[in-house]
Amino acid sequence: MSPTTTTQRRSTGWVGVLVGLFLAAAMVLLVAPTGAHAASTAPDTPGADQEETDYYFGGVITFDDEAVPDVTIGIEGGGFDAETVTGADGRWRLYVPEKDTYTLVIDESTLPEGVIVDPELLPEGMVPVSGATASFEVEFGLTGSKIVNLFLGEGVRQTTSFIDQLASRLVNGLNFGLLLALAAMGAALIFGTTGLSNFAHGEMVTWGALVAMVVSTMWQLPLWVGLIAAVLGGAALGLASDAALWRPLRRRGLGVVQLMIVSIGLSLALRYTFQYLIGGSTRQLPGASPAPIQFGPITLSYIDLISMGVSIVVIIAVAYFLLGTRIGKATRAISDNPQLAAASGINVDRVVRIVWILAGTLAALSGVLWAYFRPGVRWDMGTQMLLLIFAAITLGGLGTAFGALLGALIVGIVVETSTLWIPSDLKYAGALVVLILILLVRPQGLLGRKERLG
Repeated sequence: MSPTTTTQRRSTGWVGVLVGLFLAAAMVLLVAPTGAHAASTAPDTPGADQEETDYYFGGVITFDDEAVPDVTIGIEGGGFDAETVTGADGRWRLYVPEKDTYTLVIDESTLPEGVIVDPELLPEGMVPVSGATASFEVEFGLTGSKIVNLFLGEGVRQTTSFIDQLASRLVNGLNFGLLLALAAMGAALIFGTTGLSNFAHGEMVTWGALVAMVVSTMWQLPLWVGLIAAVLGGAALGLASDAALWRPLRRRGLGVVQLMIVSIGLSLALRYTFQYLIGGSTRQLPGASPAPIQFGPITLSYIDLISMGVSIVVIIAVAYFLLGTRIGKATRAISDNPQLAAASGINVDRVVRIVWILAGTLAALSGVLWAYFRPGVRWDMGTQMLLLIFAAITLGGLGTAFGALLGALIVGIVVETSTLWIPSDLKYAGALVVLILILLVRPQGLLGRKERLG
């Protein structure tokens, strides 16, 4: 009988199905409209289109002493954003979760023709955002409300060409993709060596940002001390989680589906522990939202430049670890065939422990960079990244760190550039659409390979 070749059905097939279901559900949650986002028409009462809180900005928009209706106004800051539309009397109101500094954005396309927000008529204390004509920094006084009356004047609007916008978003997407790659590479190494789809990896990202915030903001120690503490804290969390939970469960022979369910429970436990400890508000790391630096059409801050530089250096270091060290080569051997690696004398448990420490370190560093990119530290910030981590790993090829790197760069660029064509609320869905299209053509991912028996 002639030899036949069949495609191997791996036990991780169920994991892929469950992860796919999770991604689909998360996508629905991400793109679903919330109470914080406005409808396309003005509400009958200012603020009636939002969830009411104790803090709000409000005011009236006028031109030549007459109210201007149907002007779209947005508020951004601390990971929160909302929109509303002025009513027939020009009034508007935007509720926010806490007293903080926010950016008020006027959609100039909704202003009457030939009319702009006159910078000479801005209320006292309103600071224009550098490089913008209708974006302003606003903050509260002693009360929980802030009235911002805007007076329009005749003028020519400053517009940015599509090419300039694309260039700016490409660079921002590269920045986001690099910090996403740090977390995705760690999660990919865990999957490659243990077969575990770690749903608690988002909380490992949050943990790094929380440690940096506690040390540098609450304890008021220098920022560099907070950054070192965050990296060491991430390594400690990876070590502790493997020693106390994952290694005992592996020794008991639990399958990948059971381990995945445990990781979901661990994710929920850690997430709400974080909320209990720091509350539901958004906190800022020292130096967040610095003054931007203009590079032609591209606007970056010095933190963005540092973030990209640090990410590139760390990624190169991880690549050297995997390709040029004995432990790194052992890690790749275990990812290829754990049974054969163990039979050849590799201490699998020791290598897996090192992988957990490395993954925790990368996740913590990614969390710090993510806190500056958003900006803000929040108890559930890692959960928002988890969907994109899984998308990057799946897109690049399950279990390969370099595939996760490539997938993260693609996801980051798609997320940031997609807002040129689709609403910002749907930008994460755009990344998932690209993921689906690529997997339809190459099911194993960009750098994955088909496994066969014969």
